[in-house]
Amino acid sequence: MWDYNKKVMEHFLNPRNVGEVENPDGTGEVGNITCGDALKLTFKLDKDGRIADVKFKTFGCASAIASSSVLTEIVKGMTLEEAAEVTNKDIVDVLGELPEEKMHCSVMGMEALQAAIADYRGEAVASEADEDHEGRIVCKCFGVTDTKIRRVALENNLRTVEEIKNFTKAGGACGCCLDEIQQILDGIWKGKEAVKEDPFAQLSVVQKVIKIQEVIDREIKPMLEKDGGSIEFVDFRDDKVQVRLQGRCAACPSAAVTLKHTVQAKLQELLSPVLTVENVK
Repeated sequence: MWDYNKKVMEHFLNPRNVGEVENPDGTGEVGNITCGDALKLTFKLDKDGRIADVKFKTFGCASAIASSSVLTEIVKGMTLEEAAEVTNKDIVDVLGELPEEKMHCSVMGMEALQAAIADYRGEAVASEADEDHEGRIVCKCFGVTDTKIRRVALENNLRTVEEIKNFTKAGGACGCCLDEIQQILDGIWKGKEAVKEDPFAQLSVVQKVIKIQEVIDREIKPMLEKDGGSIEFVDFRDDKVQVRLQGRCAACPSAAVTLKHTVQAKLQELLSPVLTVENVK
């Protein structure tokens, strides 16, 4: 039996937004029941272009249900541009954790959301089997392409075949594709150049704190204040920036997404890619 935390169990036993939106603006369907997991996500926009209602139907395990439930809570109230930035990492962050073997459930949620947004925009959504758009199928058991393996590996910094299996299910049945998956990973990571020296790392702790405070005051706080929120710089240690979200941001169900895609992204862009951000109460 999988070891699920309390939040995953709560969303599994009491999932939010189950069902199907009537006359939806966007519909996304991913997975295949014959492969063990399938998800359908529908949403409707309000007059301001924000997601007013979003629901899901899924055939899958506790992780699939919990991931879908949390995803609908995250994106509700977002614009499509904001929702399009939500990743499987954001889903897992809100849940707290998922078993490594179930990470593919969070990926499925992200892909269903992307498919629904593409449907609203009238963009073609290529199927996994469409080699012209999605690459060549590597795992025939689950229909996973080389393109998807590369994308998921890069987005989640996956280095081993076992990690690919956990995130995509590729190689999880007959195992005939395991060698090819390893070749794909070798092609991704062995060709990467060594990371250049980080100038931020050469600063003293005091200098780092000053730089972080400057970016928060100049770049981040004004963005949050536009939506009635704010932020306070609390502490810095071991490349981790501790902040306190305030105003509307403090109670927002999408606070984890704001933390990653606004606060952390801006600090990584302007200061150092190694910085991570943590919200403290």
